[in-house]
Amino acid sequence: MKHHASPYRATKDVTSTHSVFGAPCWVSLTSRDVDATVGFYTAVLGWQWQRARLGDRFRMALADGTPVAGIAAVASMWQMAVAWTPYFAVPSADEAASRAQERGGTTAVGPLSLPPGRAALLADRDGATFGIWEGELIADWESWREAQPAFIRLHTRDAFDAAIFYGEVLDWASEHPGCCEVHYEGGEVVLRSRGDIVARIESGALGSAPDPTIRPHWQVHFAVADVSACTRAAEVHGGSVLSKGSDEAVLRDPDGAQFTVTSRRER
Repeated sequence: MKHHASPYRATKDVTSTHSVFGAPCWVSLTSRDVDATVGFYTAVLGWQWQRARLGDRFRMALADGTPVAGIAAVASMWQMAVAWTPYFAVPSADEAASRAQERGGTTAVGPLSLPPGRAALLADRDGATFGIWEGELIADWESWREAQPAFIRLHTRDAFDAAIFYGEVLDWASEHPGCCEVHYEGGEVVLRSRGDIVARIESGALGSAPDPTIRPHWQVHFAVADVSACTRAAEVHGGSVLSKGSDEAVLRDPDGAQFTVTSRRER
């Protein structure tokens, strides 16, 4: 899967997707210009950077020394959309990809071997893109969760139908030890792993008709200390603010990738 930075080994303290399967375990961004992308996210999120072994167009972002995201500046070269994509941990990428296809999803890339694991880029039956990763994680899962990503949220037309799809593909709420728990809270489908909220699926209020205007997509939320400072930095460095509240703001980077910053207090 050349077009997304992959969750490869970066530290000695790794955990396996067999221990946190079904949960989000990584996020990556496809962009156009590596230097512009690095400059923007350094200013907005305060990330540090290290080169990835996949080549000059790839970088790994770190928050206080912990790897938190991958950057692949290949959107123009490979005619790909500029977007953030979440990856979910699975015991077997091949089995998860097959289950997705059997249930109306599609496979864009993979599964491919990327030692020490396997990865694939998929889309659910409504077109929302997501990735799967099998193998060793880049760092201890709890450390990654605490470093910066707050959670991910799927905006879709039918939350309940989406929950069934992902539940069957990723073994949510199954009999497997350590699987993710699924609950209905506040009009949303809420995914928990080891007690933490790691993902939400929303389509409007419970009982309401699906919104046909929503283009299904996964939105990545990053936890930050100061939402207002992030919005100011985004505007100064060529991005834009799509919406803003006291504890949360939806931003767009200069290439057009959309993401959310959420106050650590709100998290």
